[in-house]
Amino acid sequence: MTVRKTILITGASSGLGRGMALEFAKMGRDLALCARRIDRLEALKRELEQLNPSIGVSIKSLDVTEHQQVFDVFDEFNQELGSIDRVIINAGMGKGASIGTGHFEANKQTAETNFIGLLAQAEAAMLIFRKQNSGHLVTISSVSAVRGFRRAMTVYAATKAAVTSLSEGIRIDVMHTPISVSCIHPGFIRSEINEQVEKVPFIVDTDVGCRAMVKAIEAEKANSFVPSWPWSLLHWVLRVLPDAWLRKMS
Repeated sequence: MTVRKTILITGASSGLGRGMALEFAKMGRDLALCARRIDRLEALKRELEQLNPSIGVSIKSLDVTEHQQVFDVFDEFNQELGSIDRVIINAGMGKGASIGTGHFEANKQTAETNFIGLLAQAEAAMLIFRKQNSGHLVTISSVSAVRGFRRAMTVYAATKAAVTSLSEGIRIDVMHTPISVSCIHPGFIRSEINEQVEKVPFIVDTDVGCRAMVKAIEAEKANSFVPSWPWSLLHWVLRVLPDAWLRKMS
């Protein structure tokens, strides 16, 4: 398996992005980290350099809904580091409410961040990978991508289904090349995006979830559901559950 030495992670200032950065730092990987909150990135950079003084850590502020900025920041990282071996598109949000209840702006913000923003990041990453004829594109989808859900999950789940489909299309497009594409589908992992949710089945702590995500990313499979227990089995169950059961779950 190819060792991806230089890893770019978006949405790295908190939650799963921060957790993955910590795991990759322990593995001795050089990191390019971006997010909107530069103060958090600065604190994370200090923590990572203490954790493993042998690695390089570069940070930049990035709002993934500012599309030209996405291309500029990725290019700047690439020039600074000489190459980028892996890009993990992690930036996202979970705002939203039932359709038709007066929360269009929140639903639109989630759609624009989780899909259009991801599209910009994928374009920027693949431009670099195609030019250097190597690389590993990683998208972060969700177990919720397999079905539609109600209330706050409606738009979120729809964006994640789009992420999964887009990732598959890119992967088919670059088959038989040195570029690989992986789509990670996390189950319920405790992070800032769901910290207000009290009762969630099978939820795991951030560090446990991030270790599972990094293990799946390193394996470079096309699709992974993590943590593998129970989600590698449960996502098949979700696909055939009656709508009434899905309604209760969401």
